[in-house]
Amino acid sequence: MLWWWRWCCIAIFLSKTISSNGVYGGSATYDGRSLIIDGQHRILFSGSIHYPRSTPQMWPSLIAKAKEGGIDVIQTYVFWNLHEPIQGQYDFSGGKDLVGFIKEIQAQGLYVCLRIGPFIESEWTYGGLPFWLHDVPGIIFRSDNEPFKYHMQRFVTHIVNFMKSQKLFASQGGPIILSQIENEYQNVEAAFHEKGPPYIRWAAAMAVGLQTGVPWVMCKQDDAPDPVINACNGLRCGETFAGPNSPNKPAIWTENWVSQYQVYGGDPTLRSAEDIAFHVALFIAKKGSYVNYYMYHGGTNFGRTASAFVTTSYYDQAPLDEYGLIRQPKWGHLKELHAAIKSCSKPLITGAYNNYSIGQEQEAHVYKVNSRECTAFLVNKDEILDRTASFQNSTFNLPRKSISILPDCKAIVFNTAKVSMGYNKRSMMTSQAFSSSGKWEEYKETIPTFEDTLFRANSLLEHMSTTKDASDYLWYTFRFQRDLADAMSVLNVSSQGHVLHAFINGAFIGSAHGSHDDPRFTLQKNVHLNKGTNNVALLSVTVGLPDSGAYLERRVAGLRKVKVQNHDFTNYSWGYQVGLLGEKLQIYTDQGSDKVKWSPYQSSSYRQLTWYKTIFDIPVGNTPVALNLGSMGKGEAWVNGNSIGRYWVSFRTSTGNPAQKWYHIPRSFLKPANNVLILLEEEEGEPLGITIDTVSIT
Repeated sequence: MLWWWRWCCIAIFLSKTISSNGVYGGSATYDGRSLIIDGQHRILFSGSIHYPRSTPQMWPSLIAKAKEGGIDVIQTYVFWNLHEPIQGQYDFSGGKDLVGFIKEIQAQGLYVCLRIGPFIESEWTYGGLPFWLHDVPGIIFRSDNEPFKYHMQRFVTHIVNFMKSQKLFASQGGPIILSQIENEYQNVEAAFHEKGPPYIRWAAAMAVGLQTGVPWVMCKQDDAPDPVINACNGLRCGETFAGPNSPNKPAIWTENWVSQYQVYGGDPTLRSAEDIAFHVALFIAKKGSYVNYYMYHGGTNFGRTASAFVTTSYYDQAPLDEYGLIRQPKWGHLKELHAAIKSCSKPLITGAYNNYSIGQEQEAHVYKVNSRECTAFLVNKDEILDRTASFQNSTFNLPRKSISILPDCKAIVFNTAKVSMGYNKRSMMTSQAFSSSGKWEEYKETIPTFEDTLFRANSLLEHMSTTKDASDYLWYTFRFQRDLADAMSVLNVSSQGHVLHAFINGAFIGSAHGSHDDPRFTLQKNVHLNKGTNNVALLSVTVGLPDSGAYLERRVAGLRKVKVQNHDFTNYSWGYQVGLLGEKLQIYTDQGSDKVKWSPYQSSSYRQLTWYKTIFDIPVGNTPVALNLGSMGKGEAWVNGNSIGRYWVSFRTSTGNPAQKWYHIPRSFLKPANNVLILLEEEEGEPLGITIDTVSIT
């Protein structure tokens, strides 16, 4: 313990000394060993925190907790569709205040890695691309295509010039030490054939030509053109990374996945603190110099920002959970790892490297400056048994699948498999319940008929191209004549995704949906028809737009074939309505809510497509607040006009549990009293079971 305390003190001193001075220098470059910040080679730990997945009021605390956890760099994407939702009209206000976020990072003495993309994937709707790009004539996303390159260059240039105007690049004394162009392009490059390689060369040259004065990176791009650094993404980059594609570039890990994002209907994927620490230590042991945790704080996909089938809660298993609370032992174990590695900085940066076997599945990675300055990483890859190994005339016990760090090549100060802190538990305590029907009002969404629609076509239109991402919802309506009364028929609808609610003559018939792995599905229901005119209304619903894959502009959703009994209505006279009436009236806002007549809650009436409204007071204290929607089905929730995201409680995981039932309400969204909660429920959820809860860690 004496050795551990001594090395921790040294690491903390070095960290404070560097972080208090580091962001005010004037250079960021690199060589084959590491990034060089203000003339100093640096081993850096980074954490992804995305500014739109939290609130400006949360940023200072999140950044401070990251810094306390030994993080040197905050990494974030730039979200194109957030900042340019309408072509040529930019928005950096409120939660979109990228500059404010970066300046808060700088104020706390940390650096920034700015992943401009502008394609980002990130489980963000349409991969961050604005949907208006879809309608640019002749465009093919992310290829050697002039329309796409024109708009990509225009946006990237705008962001770079914006950062320069605020003097935020390290070359100007600012905190940005790295920028990223494109994102994991090698995953799709082959699909573009001869249009792929020239695009990546163009993107690199375009970025470097903007003269930011700091290095550019490309992740998952083994052939990243000089001087752009190729970086690794994944779970085990110490094992899978082929290494820098030039001896003059450092080994960088831009995404170390601390868990995995969750989708509706999908079980959570957990990753232990021990496993994360093992692979970080292995990457550093093999001459890695920069590791970023994706995510360090995941946060919340507010509104309609999540990509297809992705939950509103994002990377909740990160060291800082969705609410910004410290998750142990991940946060603390990694903090100790960072301190141990930083105590070895000089040998790691300047020492001669050597590695050799010390057992069948054991190896030593050694950095030696001289006879007195030496650092070693002792690796036991055996996943079943603890082992003993001899190193420099001493015997060490090496726990199974672990790495021991010896800053002086003599004493172990940290082992990745030994967690010194306990597990904490997140608790939800009910602050207010809404179990009385008198607390609720409701408004029934109108089911349109063919006559109600103004937009017509003689075929089934593609969903996304028709809505332009203005809404999740698209009504497909048609009418037809029937000679027989009350005849039993079969309605058969094929859809490319994601969800369908069917109504005939105003009555609900049934629903169906796809999944993240396969959004396609078929709805088949027995239906009763009227003699004479029958009105069919089919509500197609997307749950976020796709975020990845080649030819994203060609992806489709919505209805593909409709039959009633043996009559095919696919090519027929259809009427369309984009969005719901409640959306058009914005009844989730104070002003819009006054435009409709709310009725007392009626538990006996049908509930599909019903808006619910209630009020509540802010919970006392300063702990995070969550909305428990465990009794609901599917829809979206707003608090004081702010969307806290989509919910889909009825889509259960393989264990029969909802993928998510608590939804974060940032305290900055709340007033002391009379907060308005409005929900759009698509299914048959029961609002009387909803509660407002406070969140704490024990």
